[in-house]
Amino acid sequence: MKDFLAELINRNKLLFWFGSLNLIGALICLILMQTDSTQVLGINAWIKPFKFFLSTLIFTWSIAWYMGYLQHAKAVSIYSWMAIVVFAFENACVVFQASQGQLSHFNISSSFNALLFSLMGLAITIFTLWTGYIGFLFFINNFPELPTAYVWGIRLGILFFVIFAFEGGVMAAQLAHTVGSPDGGSGLPLTNWSSQYGDLRIAHFIGMHALQILPLLSFYLIKNAKIVVLIAIGYFLFTSYLFMQAMSGMPFIKF
Repeated sequence: MKDFLAELINRNKLLFWFGSLNLIGALICLILMQTDSTQVLGINAWIKPFKFFLSTLIFTWSIAWYMGYLQHAKAVSIYSWMAIVVFAFENACVVFQASQGQLSHFNISSSFNALLFSLMGLAITIFTLWTGYIGFLFFINNFPELPTAYVWGIRLGILFFVIFAFEGGVMAAQLAHTVGSPDGGSGLPLTNWSSQYGDLRIAHFIGMHALQILPLLSFYLIKNAKIVVLIAIGYFLFTSYLFMQAMSGMPFIKF
């Protein structure tokens, strides 16, 4: 772990330290979950900020590692600063609304809340498009020093991240992540994915985490590029099925 962190600092100091700040934020939320009983939609208000901080940590450290292979220093620098600005703004909004006992997303209960939600959506849309550009750089460049299977794992991981990040637009359009019932109610532990109705967050989550899963598989387990592509196709089809399942109002796991 020490060697990984040292190499990560060397590859992208900005995103390393920003990710570290998000780790601290996640730990603070864990403490608040034990000391503050404020609830939003029936669960502790600090669960969502905890998940957002943790997700930001994983994303920024992952993309920082991959961009270390690119020779486009200016593009990497611009993207790194954009990631910091966008995620700092989004997580600040999530924390602020949690402290008020209110929803951060799909909240149009006042003009101020609607403005925050709209700005978050605009910021993450622009950022996702820029992430697509980073993925494009991986597709148009060769990396002879890297295993071919690993390169394809990174390429497809970023591609799937972008595709399923935009699934968030479906949730924004209906101002809810649950299909067949209002948001809230019984759900799976921690994630709170609905156990009774369709939940669009499942495909959103699994699809975006292709960013970590496919590169890890291709680096440590699958050394054949063709097999990596086949696995990626299966991954995409499975995640697409989860999306369609949710859209039909069916839960991922019912209990």
